Amino acid sequence: MRLDPAVRGVTVSDSKKSPILSVSMMRRVLLQLRLRLPWIPSPAPDPTPADLDRERLRIQIDVIRRAFRESGDVAAGDNGRPPRRPKDDGDAAFLFRPGHALVADDRFDELDRFFGDRQHTYEGTIGRARDSVGGLALVTLPARRDDDDVVLATLDDIDDTLGRGVATPDHVLYVTLWGRACPATEPEEPRATDPFPPLSPDTAAGRGINVSVVDTGWWKAAGDPGSATPWLSGVVADPSDEEIVNQAAIHEYAGHGTFVSGVVRCMAPGSRVEVEGFLTQGGAIYESDIFKQLNQALTDGDRPHVISISAGTHTRWSIPLLSFELLARIHQFDDPERPILVVAAAGNDSSDEEFYPAAFDWVVGVGSVDADGKRSDFSNYGDWVNIYARGRDLVNAFPNGTYSCHYPENIDKVSGPDIRHFKGIARWSGTSFSTPIVSGLIAAHMTATGNKVDARAAYADLTKNPQTGPGGEPIIGPL
Repeated sequence: MRLDPAVRGVTVSDSKKSPILSVSMMRRVLLQLRLRLPWIPSPAPDPTPADLDRERLRIQIDVIRRAFRESGDVAAGDNGRPPRRPKDDGDAAFLFRPGHALVADDRFDELDRFFGDRQHTYEGTIGRARDSVGGLALVTLPARRDDDDVVLATLDDIDDTLGRGVATPDHVLYVTLWGRACPATEPEEPRATDPFPPLSPDTAAGRGINVSVVDTGWWKAAGDPGSATPWLSGVVADPSDEEIVNQAAIHEYAGHGTFVSGVVRCMAPGSRVEVEGFLTQGGAIYESDIFKQLNQALTDGDRPHVISISAGTHTRWSIPLLSFELLARIHQFDDPERPILVVAAAGNDSSDEEFYPAAFDWVVGVGSVDADGKRSDFSNYGDWVNIYARGRDLVNAFPNGTYSCHYPENIDKVSGPDIRHFKGIARWSGTSFSTPIVSGLIAAHMTATGNKVDARAAYADLTKNPQTGPGGEPIIGPL
């Protein structure tokens, strides 16, 4: 039997002579077989975009659950009434550590009295899960005498009595989540090997400026002599922040921090980029842990001028992250006279709901636009997003090796997941990658103007007269 000519002239008998078929060719063969052999069931109708988002979310949460299995647990919240954990991860609004909460150290005694006065509702009182760090206490919550959720229902009780936000969940921050988040797509094989945005011809741009990339870690081979990405030479990371990659099976979200670092370097080739590999567990981390690690990193000798964070989360009732409020207080990020600037991704679930830390007024929240200057369909938006930069189809560093796709749109019902092969570079989309464009441009502008101290002033200069997209979004950087 000969199939349709569209299958490049391959027949069933021909395939025996050439057993290795491309995935796309195999799909066309299977389609033709279904047309001629009616007893082979047809696939179900293509899912709607909303169905894809829910399935993608389930997959991504499963990745995080598996990654946290040895160090802790992860629960999902949905901000519903009454507060509860959703039965389906596809309905999740945020993730958190079960049985725990965060409270400022100076409110701990007040919280302790709250539980002591309510033994009819709670069995016992709070305890410290570990010593306080930087004024932030991670506490264990007592069991409830009803069937309501120990974290979500208890925090509602505390809100009603002590005020909203006195205690908050120990949220999980992530580089990818919520349908289409950071990143919005899986890494793709690039059409060309040149980076985009292109490498700045000014090799001194960013010289003398320290940029801290808070992300999944650093794939060291990207900066080796003779690599496909020589612009990453000199990027630094502590050994504990280096990313280990199995090149025969690249893990989920591998290379994210390396890609982000490459974008910074393309904008500011002379900058000193240090990668802080905080998000090593499925691209995610407990809020209490990122606070502890960031606080420690900011006391090191090489203090950054710009902190680039391509991660974040929605929160319970959109209450700001308590850990970052304390971090801002300790390091005076919220003081307009202080020079350190935090730049953070706005997230990718097409929502105007605040995404933290990007939504803090002392953070530069970065959304994504496409090549035509229109807001990317995946980008979050709202008056809390400060600036937009190109986030669609960027090309930069990625580990060598083979990657098997996980997102539902990249998995065929018959032939399975797309298999992609990388040679040190990839194409990727998301506000994760808009963010380092802004971070790198700030570093480059500081050098160009002789301002080696004040990143806030450099950002203000860059955004005095930004270009605007069709929707009026302020945009900086190449399109």
